[in-house]
Amino acid sequence: MNNSHPQNHDHSTHAADHPGRELEQKSRAPEHATPAIEVTGVNFKAGNSQILKDISFKVSPGDYLGIIGPNGGGKTTLIKIMLGLLKPDSGTVKYFGTDLNKYRERYEIGYVPQKASETEGRFPATVEEVVKSGRTARIGLFKRFSSDDRRAVDSAMETADVARFSKKTVSKLSGGERQRVMIARALASEPKVLFMDEPTVAVDVTTQEKFYDFLDLLNQKMGLTILVVSHDIAAVAKKVSTVLCLNQEMVCHGKPALFMKDEYMEKLYGKKVNLILHG
Repeated sequence: MNNSHPQNHDHSTHAADHPGRELEQKSRAPEHATPAIEVTGVNFKAGNSQILKDISFKVSPGDYLGIIGPNGGGKTTLIKIMLGLLKPDSGTVKYFGTDLNKYRERYEIGYVPQKASETEGRFPATVEEVVKSGRTARIGLFKRFSSDDRRAVDSAMETADVARFSKKTVSKLSGGERQRVMIARALASEPKVLFMDEPTVAVDVTTQEKFYDFLDLLNQKMGLTILVVSHDIAAVAKKVSTVLCLNQEMVCHGKPALFMKDEYMEKLYGKKVNLILHG
């Protein structure tokens, strides 16, 4: 049984006025380095509800960032804004120093949405066909695959360890295997940045641990900048290099050990949080 989710008995506590600035300072890259991602002053409302308030942070190239927070805290909204799927009421997003609206190399940004493996599993497509569809973001629709494109698809399947069942239909795979297929599809475009929204929701605890090990490998060996939205605080604390805690406002941004302080957990989940970290 996975006990890594906080038991929230008090939903009344919200983020204070940027209490995480000290943590943010400690996690910054050298001033001369161009951030992989820079989010500045992002605000977003849905009707009369403030979903995100004055969100600003930087992600260094090669960082492995875990985004955590309560349901309704704005996590998915934030990454959709960062991907250009939603427009903020105010604020900017830059990739490698270029405003998102002017960033032409969108194929360099990979995205595995929430429950993507469940959706793809309903279609009668093979693993190879699904992964090849990820290459389209780079070469464009109706373009013929070159030898380089085929090599990129083969490499993505090998990296994600799905080449051995490339001819199988995705619907016949397990939840963990389908999730790897979705990662392979994202890797086929040879991205520099990879976003994942709740990637382990549909898999068991053992598979979750293997999956996070796999993400660690992508980050360490391939140098991918990875951003993961997750409710699995224990896995985030163990694996990622940086944590962003979000509850409409940015509660903290820094090293995993720092965000475990009671003051930050309380602002995220309420006054009574019972958290068990698995070794």
